Amino acid sequence: MSLPAAAQTGKSVAPPPALSSIRMQDLKKDVYDLADAHFRGRSAGTLDELKASMWIGEKYRALGLKPAGDDGTYFQYFTLLRHSVNVNSTISINGRPLQLWKDVAIAQMANKQLDEPIHYLGNAALIDMNAVNVKGKVVALEASPEGIAMNKSLPTWRYSRSIMDKYGSILLAKGAAAIIFIADATAERCWDDAVENFERGNYDIEGGASAKLQTTVPVLWLHAAAKQELMNKSAVLKANIVIDFFEYPSVNIVGKIDGTDPKLSAEYLLYSGHQDAHGVRNAIQNDSIFYGADDNASVDAAMFAAARAFKKNPGKRSVLFVIHGAEERGLLGSRWYVAHPTVPRNNIVAVLNGDMIGRNNPDSAAILGAAPPHRNSLDLVKMAMDANLEGPRFKLDTLWDKPTHIEGWYFRSDHLPYARQGIPSLMYTTLLHADYHTPLDNAERIDYGKLKKMADWMYRTGWKIANASKRPATDADFKLER
Repeated sequence: MSLPAAAQTGKSVAPPPALSSIRMQDLKKDVYDLADAHFRGRSAGTLDELKASMWIGEKYRALGLKPAGDDGTYFQYFTLLRHSVNVNSTISINGRPLQLWKDVAIAQMANKQLDEPIHYLGNAALIDMNAVNVKGKVVALEASPEGIAMNKSLPTWRYSRSIMDKYGSILLAKGAAAIIFIADATAERCWDDAVENFERGNYDIEGGASAKLQTTVPVLWLHAAAKQELMNKSAVLKANIVIDFFEYPSVNIVGKIDGTDPKLSAEYLLYSGHQDAHGVRNAIQNDSIFYGADDNASVDAAMFAAARAFKKNPGKRSVLFVIHGAEERGLLGSRWYVAHPTVPRNNIVAVLNGDMIGRNNPDSAAILGAAPPHRNSLDLVKMAMDANLEGPRFKLDTLWDKPTHIEGWYFRSDHLPYARQGIPSLMYTTLLHADYHTPLDNAERIDYGKLKKMADWMYRTGWKIANASKRPATDADFKLER
């Protein structure tokens, strides 16, 4: 990509008129308030998320944003559809009852009754998957890290998912009636984290792939100590697994600032973030609240800062501020908003989404969606690049935007549903860190100087979009790799 004109010529560009409205002390206060223990980690579908939502709505009102949700309010409610394992489900081996979640974990749910012998296959890495006959059988195998990318947000529950993807999917395709994974050393370290996720079950929204329970084959995890009993090849699994269904409320918080141009004000720049974090979970370093300061109170604070600036000096286009609910459950709030926008979808000219913008090296950052196949608007990328060179001058990490990057992070934040609809979209981030999805992601650990630079960058980009004579064009050949 060629350098922006300002960088080529050395010509200075006047900053946006209300840049001084973005102040580090405001950002810090907002992060501390939203990531406070009072909101107990803002887990989606809980009263804690709803309490935080009301706080954000009041923040919008205080900043002077107009309500742009449903029914003249700041709020767009939607329903989370959840499937989870009934507490009265029973599992035993050789007549010995196993305590759910302590002795056995259910990684894939299915309403199922089983009374079958267990066919022990051995170490997963040594099994000839092409030759093994598992049709109609309950099979057990030892998890193995061989061939697993161990630097992928690990060790966490993602390890068990990686094992399932590598080995379990083949066994499912070959017709296994149930799969039992025996934990290796890594899975044992991840057990508590994995159980926190398995126990919560699956979430989706109406029309989603998991809105109805599709799975019919249970997948279980046992501790390494169970290996000897299963190796004898005389073990019998008896299980009565019952799946419950629940509905919970979640909400997007939507506000707007009207543009000044009689025609362009009908179009919208959309700032995007999410409010939810991971709630109260297993304790790490004697703390069980997953505060979500970087993920994603940092972005919400930057959105409030941009709102202050646009309120002081509106652009020609209108600006929408959408803080989505239930992002951590699978981008559910953004998926809902794209399907049920509160303004005409075709009038949304660009989406500037943020996810974790307050940590790591103070001089580096990234935008995802800047290079093909993730780039869907060269015009938008050039505006963002110009804004960086005119302001914070971050050194931009381009590796995380590549389709070969192990994290696949482009597909894990709220810009994605908009991009899939062809709306020019970018994700601003300062990337993952060791405190990601832990109680250590707290307000004390945010680099507020860096957060201000990121907020400046997002505002500078938004100011360009809001005042451009033409909306950013969508790349004609845009097609994601998955």
